[in-house]
Amino acid sequence: MKVTYFPGCTLKNKAKQLDIYGHKCAKALGVELEEIEKWQCCGGAFTTSSDEIATKLSSVRALKEAESKNQPLVSLCSACHNVLKQTNHAIQTNETFRARVNNYMADGEYNGGAKVMHYLELLRDVIGYDAVKEKVVNALNGKKVACYYGCLLLRPSKVMQMDDPENPQIMENLVRALGGEPILFPYKNECCGAYVSFENKDYTAVKSGKICNNATLNGADIILTACPLCKYNLEKCGSDIPVVYFTELLAEAFGIKE
Repeated sequence: MKVTYFPGCTLKNKAKQLDIYGHKCAKALGVELEEIEKWQCCGGAFTTSSDEIATKLSSVRALKEAESKNQPLVSLCSACHNVLKQTNHAIQTNETFRARVNNYMADGEYNGGAKVMHYLELLRDVIGYDAVKEKVVNALNGKKVACYYGCLLLRPSKVMQMDDPENPQIMENLVRALGGEPILFPYKNECCGAYVSFENKDYTAVKSGKICNNATLNGADIILTACPLCKYNLEKCGSDIPVVYFTELLAEAFGIKE
Protein backbone atom coordinates (compact mmCIF):
# COMPACT_ATOMS: atom_id res chain seq x y z
CA MET A 1 0.00 0.00 0.00
CA LYS A 2 1.22 3.51 -0.83
CA VAL A 3 0.21 6.80 0.78
CA THR A 4 1.23 10.38 0.02
CA TYR A 5 3.44 11.66 2.82
CA PHE A 6 3.92 15.21 4.09
CA PRO A 7 6.94 15.28 6.46
CA GLY A 8 7.03 18.91 7.59
CA CYS A 9 9.99 21.05 8.62
CA THR A 10 10.82 19.77 12.11
CA LEU A 11 10.86 16.12 11.09
CA LYS A 12 13.34 16.92 8.33
CA ASN A 13 15.66 18.89 10.60
CA LYS A 14 15.91 18.72 14.40
CA ALA A 15 13.70 15.62 14.64
CA LYS A 16 15.01 13.76 11.59
CA GLN A 17 15.32 10.44 13.41
CA LEU A 18 11.59 10.45 14.24
CA ASP A 19 10.84 10.71 10.53
CA ILE A 20 13.22 7.83 9.75
CA TYR A 21 11.51 5.63 12.33
CA GLY A 22 8.15 6.51 10.81
CA HIS A 23 9.31 5.29 7.39
CA LYS A 24 10.88 2.10 8.75
CA CYS A 25 7.86 1.16 10.84
CA ALA A 26 5.48 1.83 7.96
CA LYS A 27 7.60 -0.40 5.70
CA ALA A 28 7.50 -3.18 8.31
CA LEU A 29 3.71 -2.92 8.22
CA GLY A 30 3.53 -3.04 4.42
CA VAL A 31 3.00 0.68 3.82
CA GLU A 32 5.20 2.96 1.70
CA LEU A 33 5.27 6.66 2.59
CA GLU A 34 5.66 8.45 -0.76
CA GLU A 35 7.10 11.80 0.21
CA ILE A 36 5.93 14.79 -1.80
CA GLU A 37 8.91 15.83 -3.92
CA LYS A 38 8.50 19.61 -3.66
CA TRP A 39 6.68 20.01 -0.37
CA GLN A 40 6.94 23.33 1.46
CA CYS A 41 6.26 24.37 5.05
CA CYS A 42 2.58 23.92 5.95
CA GLY A 43 2.59 27.37 7.53
CA GLY A 44 3.32 26.20 11.07
CA ALA A 45 -0.09 27.20 12.41
CA PHE A 46 -3.54 27.55 10.87
CA THR A 47 -4.58 31.17 10.92
CA THR A 48 -8.33 31.72 11.16
CA SER A 49 -8.14 35.01 9.29
CA SER A 50 -10.56 34.62 6.39
CA ASP A 51 -8.45 36.70 3.99
CA GLU A 52 -5.18 34.84 4.68
CA ILE A 53 -4.58 32.71 1.60
CA ALA A 54 -0.82 32.68 0.97
CA THR A 55 0.18 30.63 4.05
CA LYS A 56 -2.28 27.90 3.13
CA LEU A 57 -1.22 27.36 -0.49
CA SER A 58 1.54 24.86 0.28
CA SER A 59 -1.03 22.72 2.11
CA VAL A 60 -3.42 22.99 -0.82
CA ARG A 61 -0.71 21.83 -3.22
CA ALA A 62 0.02 18.84 -0.99
CA LEU A 63 -3.67 17.98 -0.79
CA LYS A 64 -4.01 18.31 -4.53
CA GLU A 65 -1.10 15.94 -5.15
CA ALA A 66 -2.57 13.29 -2.84
CA GLU A 67 -5.92 13.57 -4.60
CA SER A 68 -4.26 13.19 -8.02
CA LYS A 69 -2.70 9.89 -6.84
CA ASN A 70 -5.95 8.71 -5.25
CA GLN A 71 -4.06 8.28 -1.99
CA PRO A 72 -4.63 9.59 1.55
CA LEU A 73 -2.34 12.42 2.67
CA VAL A 74 -0.51 11.26 5.80
CA SER A 75 1.59 13.29 8.25
CA LEU A 76 3.54 12.42 11.39
CA CYS A 77 3.48 15.86 13.02
CA SER A 78 0.32 16.96 14.81
CA ALA A 79 0.91 20.61 13.85
CA CYS A 80 1.25 19.79 10.13
CA HIS A 81 -1.74 17.48 10.36
CA ASN A 82 -3.83 20.20 11.97
CA VAL A 83 -2.99 22.73 9.25
CA LEU A 84 -3.61 20.22 6.44
CA LYS A 85 -6.92 19.08 7.92
CA GLN A 86 -8.21 22.57 8.65
CA THR A 87 -7.19 23.82 5.20
CA ASN A 88 -8.98 20.92 3.54
CA HIS A 89 -12.08 21.58 5.65
CA ALA A 90 -12.02 25.26 4.69
CA ILE A 91 -11.81 24.32 1.01
CA GLN A 92 -14.79 21.98 1.43
CA THR A 93 -17.03 24.33 3.41
CA ASN A 94 -16.10 27.90 2.51
CA GLU A 95 -16.97 28.78 -1.09
CA THR A 96 -15.25 32.17 -0.99
CA PHE A 97 -12.03 30.71 0.40
CA ARG A 98 -12.11 27.89 -2.17
CA ALA A 99 -12.57 30.34 -5.05
CA ARG A 100 -9.73 32.59 -3.87
CA VAL A 101 -7.37 29.63 -3.41
CA ASN A 102 -8.15 28.29 -6.87
CA ASN A 103 -7.21 31.64 -8.39
CA TYR A 104 -3.63 30.64 -7.55
CA MET A 105 -3.83 27.10 -8.95
CA ALA A 106 -2.15 27.08 -12.36
CA ASP A 107 -2.78 23.37 -13.06
CA GLY A 108 -6.46 22.94 -12.25
CA GLU A 109 -8.77 23.54 -9.32
CA TYR A 110 -8.79 21.75 -5.98
CA ASN A 111 -12.14 21.25 -4.27
CA GLY A 112 -11.30 19.29 -1.13
CA GLY A 113 -11.34 15.71 -2.42
CA ALA A 114 -8.26 14.41 -0.57
CA LYS A 115 -8.47 12.34 2.61
CA VAL A 116 -6.22 13.67 5.38
CA MET A 117 -4.90 11.19 7.93
CA HIS A 118 -2.48 11.33 10.81
CA TYR A 119 -0.03 8.40 11.03
CA LEU A 120 -1.84 7.32 14.21
CA GLU A 121 -5.09 7.08 12.24
CA LEU A 122 -3.31 5.05 9.59
CA LEU A 123 -2.27 2.58 12.30
CA ARG A 124 -5.76 2.42 13.80
CA ASP A 125 -8.06 2.63 10.79
CA VAL A 126 -6.12 1.11 7.89
CA ILE A 127 -3.42 -1.20 9.26
CA GLY A 128 -5.17 -2.16 12.51
CA TYR A 129 -3.77 -2.75 15.98
CA ASP A 130 -3.81 -6.54 15.50
CA ALA A 131 -1.35 -6.18 12.62
CA VAL A 132 0.77 -3.84 14.75
CA LYS A 133 0.78 -6.36 17.59
CA GLU A 134 2.03 -9.10 15.25
CA LYS A 135 5.18 -7.07 14.48
CA VAL A 136 6.16 -6.55 18.12
CA VAL A 137 9.43 -8.26 19.09
CA ASN A 138 10.30 -6.09 22.09
CA ALA A 139 7.05 -5.74 24.03
CA LEU A 140 6.79 -2.92 26.55
CA ASN A 141 6.05 -5.54 29.25
CA GLY A 142 3.61 -3.46 31.23
CA LYS A 143 5.64 -0.23 31.13
CA LYS A 144 3.38 2.60 32.30
CA VAL A 145 2.84 5.28 29.69
CA ALA A 146 1.29 8.75 29.97
CA CYS A 147 -0.22 9.51 26.55
CA TYR A 148 0.04 13.25 26.00
CA TYR A 149 -2.09 14.68 23.17
CA GLY A 150 -1.71 18.42 23.60
CA CYS A 151 -3.91 20.74 21.56
CA LEU A 152 -3.55 20.15 17.85
CA LEU A 153 -4.44 16.49 17.36
CA LEU A 154 -7.94 16.97 18.74
CA ARG A 155 -8.95 20.61 18.29
CA PRO A 156 -11.07 22.00 16.76
CA SER A 157 -12.89 18.71 17.36
CA LYS A 158 -15.58 19.20 14.69
CA VAL A 159 -12.87 19.52 12.06
CA MET A 160 -10.21 17.10 13.31
CA GLN A 161 -12.62 14.27 14.20
CA MET A 162 -9.78 11.97 15.22
CA ASP A 163 -11.10 10.84 18.58
CA ASP A 164 -13.15 11.87 21.59
CA PRO A 165 -11.69 15.36 22.30
CA GLU A 166 -12.22 14.99 26.05
CA ASN A 167 -11.12 11.37 26.49
CA PRO A 168 -9.13 10.22 23.44
CA GLN A 169 -7.87 6.64 23.30
CA ILE A 170 -6.01 6.35 20.01
CA MET A 171 -2.55 6.49 21.63
CA GLU A 172 -3.64 4.43 24.64
CA ASN A 173 -4.79 1.62 22.33
CA LEU A 174 -1.50 1.76 20.45
CA VAL A 175 0.36 1.44 23.74
CA ARG A 176 -1.75 -1.61 24.63
CA ALA A 177 -0.93 -3.18 21.25
CA LEU A 178 2.76 -2.72 22.05
CA GLY A 179 2.38 -4.41 25.44
CA GLY A 180 2.38 -1.27 27.59
CA GLU A 181 -0.05 0.03 30.20
CA PRO A 182 -1.52 3.50 29.60
CA ILE A 183 -2.16 5.34 32.85
CA LEU A 184 -5.03 7.62 33.82
CA PHE A 185 -3.53 11.02 33.02
CA PRO A 186 -5.76 14.09 33.68
CA TYR A 187 -3.37 16.53 31.96
CA LYS A 188 -3.19 14.68 28.65
CA ASN A 189 -5.17 17.35 26.76
CA GLU A 190 -3.57 20.42 28.38
CA CYS A 191 -1.46 22.89 26.40
CA CYS A 192 2.31 22.63 26.91
CA GLY A 193 2.83 26.33 26.16
CA ALA A 194 3.32 25.64 22.45
CA TYR A 195 4.75 28.53 20.38
CA VAL A 196 4.77 30.85 23.39
CA SER A 197 8.08 29.15 24.20
CA PHE A 198 9.79 31.46 21.72
CA GLU A 199 8.82 34.64 23.55
CA ASN A 200 8.00 33.55 27.11
CA LYS A 201 10.07 30.55 28.17
CA ASP A 202 9.07 30.90 31.81
CA TYR A 203 5.37 30.56 31.00
CA THR A 204 6.01 27.47 28.86
CA ALA A 205 8.18 25.98 31.61
CA VAL A 206 5.30 26.30 34.08
CA LYS A 207 2.74 24.81 31.69
CA SER A 208 4.99 21.94 30.63
CA GLY A 209 6.17 21.36 34.18
CA LYS A 210 2.61 20.78 35.40
CA ILE A 211 2.08 18.17 32.69
CA CYS A 212 5.30 16.32 33.49
CA ASN A 213 4.66 16.42 37.23
CA ASN A 214 1.13 15.12 36.75
CA ALA A 215 2.42 12.21 34.66
CA THR A 216 5.02 11.35 37.29
CA LEU A 217 2.54 11.59 40.17
CA ASN A 218 0.24 9.16 38.35
CA GLY A 219 2.99 6.57 38.06
CA ALA A 220 4.17 6.99 34.46
CA ASP A 221 7.49 5.56 33.35
CA ILE A 222 7.46 7.60 30.14
CA ILE A 223 5.45 10.36 28.45
CA LEU A 224 4.33 9.63 24.89
CA THR A 225 3.62 12.43 22.43
CA ALA A 226 2.84 12.96 18.73
CA CYS A 227 3.99 16.58 18.41
CA PRO A 228 7.66 17.58 17.99
CA LEU A 229 7.08 20.94 19.70
CA CYS A 230 5.35 19.28 22.65
CA LYS A 231 8.27 16.88 22.97
CA TYR A 232 10.71 19.80 22.90
CA ASN A 233 8.82 21.80 25.53
CA LEU A 234 8.31 18.86 27.89
CA GLU A 235 11.98 17.92 27.69
CA LYS A 236 13.15 21.52 28.15
CA CYS A 237 11.08 21.87 31.32
CA GLY A 238 13.23 19.14 32.85
CA SER A 239 10.93 16.14 32.89
CA ASP A 240 12.00 13.49 35.41
CA ILE A 241 10.93 10.73 33.03
CA PRO A 242 11.70 10.22 29.30
CA VAL A 243 9.53 12.05 26.75
CA VAL A 244 9.18 9.73 23.75
CA TYR A 245 7.74 10.30 20.29
CA PHE A 246 5.29 7.61 19.21
CA THR A 247 7.44 6.54 16.24
CA GLU A 248 10.36 5.98 18.63
CA LEU A 249 8.21 3.73 20.79
CA LEU A 250 6.93 1.88 17.74
CA ALA A 251 10.45 1.39 16.38
CA GLU A 252 11.66 0.12 19.74
CA ALA A 253 8.80 -2.39 19.94
CA PHE A 254 9.48 -3.54 16.37
CA GLY A 255 13.17 -4.01 17.12
CA ILE A 256 14.34 -1.44 14.56
CA LYS A 257 15.31 1.48 16.78
CA GLU A 258 19.00 2.32 16.53
